[in-house]
Amino acid sequence: MDNLYRFDTVNDYNVLNNHETLHPLVSIIDFSKAKPRDWNGQKKIRLHFGFYCALLKQTKCGDLKYGNNYYDYQEGTLVFISPGQILDVETDGQVYQPLGHGLAFHPDLLMGTSLGEHMGNYSFFGYQTNEALHVSEEERQLVLDCFSKINYELKKGVDKHSKKLITSNIELFLNYCDRFYDRQFITRDNANKGVLEKFEILLNGYFESEKPMKLGLPTVAYFAEVLHLSPNYFGDLVKNETGKSAKDYIQDKIIELAKNKTFHSEKTVSEIAYELGFKYPQHFSRLFKQKVGHSPNEFRQLN
Repeated sequence: MDNLYRFDTVNDYNVLNNHETLHPLVSIIDFSKAKPRDWNGQKKIRLHFGFYCALLKQTKCGDLKYGNNYYDYQEGTLVFISPGQILDVETDGQVYQPLGHGLAFHPDLLMGTSLGEHMGNYSFFGYQTNEALHVSEEERQLVLDCFSKINYELKKGVDKHSKKLITSNIELFLNYCDRFYDRQFITRDNANKGVLEKFEILLNGYFESEKPMKLGLPTVAYFAEVLHLSPNYFGDLVKNETGKSAKDYIQDKIIELAKNKTFHSEKTVSEIAYELGFKYPQHFSRLFKQKVGHSPNEFRQLN
């Protein structure tokens, strides 16, 4: 496609932004040094990234989309991009000067490091749709401080300490972002509670319909899609608000319904399992015993 721009390496992105490549696997970018962008007059372009990116933009340079959803993106926000992600950018076709800073690092940089072992814990790289990180001025300064320390190491030149210090500072930055997202969940409490209320309604509605027997057990991904959220963001929101994972929340609802059906009906365990969406009754019995401490038949006899 003519409007697809690929950045497979950190150097590719440095070239776009008029930066010298000091290290092949990591770069701190000052977007003010980039040439003004016009994308050849195209109003819709696609950007493919082969590495991790965290972009702190100071100017809005078009609407960002992933899939069919827009990022909740404003000036002064952090956007996180993971390897293999394709961003759609919609612009007005005018030339603009990008501003802000960014961190780009290739997965190969993390090999053999403590960060590499738990990179998957930073779930915000999987917030595929509409939740960028909105930072305060104080938080923005912390981000820039982390970037400055990484840049210091890059300019100092590579030695036996470089990799450890660079990845440690990337990890520090990501840990701050983890904290900032927790703060954002709290400051957007009303919106989050609205999502939880909708989730509860959807969950109840799912089991009141024929969906369990047609589609099987409900999944976190199913409700995230209905609520127009990425599975990672939705899962983190539920965890933050309820103290339990979205999967556990769904399973608790299943067990609540199962206990009522077991206690109030003469249906067999197999019939109850199929009504709830289990493919195999033994899977239902196993989950029931794990959560309740008794098998469905034992629970019925005890009560």
